[in-house]
Amino acid sequence: MSHTRHMQEVTEQMRNFLQFIALQFINHPEQAQLRVAEASETHIRFRLIVAQQDIAILIGKNGFTASAIRNVLKAAAVREGINATLQIVSHEEEHQRMAALEQGEIINDEPHEEAHDEADDELLEE
Repeated sequence: MSHTRHMQEVTEQMRNFLQFIALQFINHPEQAQLRVAEASETHIRFRLIVAQQDIAILIGKNGFTASAIRNVLKAAAVREGINATLQIVSHEEEHQRMAALEQGEIINDEPHEEAHDEADDELLEE
């Protein structure tokens, strides 16, 4: 199997996992969007966009829920020989990010490390 085909299959499996898990926690699943970006041949980045009211639920107290989801995602990725990261944002934050990108205010806003996302989570806890 080619590396590209393998990455597509792994990405689809992880995407399905994240969609299933996220929908179990949130109150507004109809508003959830999961975006996928292959950052490289060995790294998949996911951006989960949810309603503002669902952010605290998905992140959990002290970021524990988001950390648990990320840990399972990382374990599955490592098993496939790749890395995977997850960023959880609200629709409002995503709209602000897109507007800033369109206006050229940010060139590369992608986090370089997962720790950035987890640090953000602790600020959003219930």
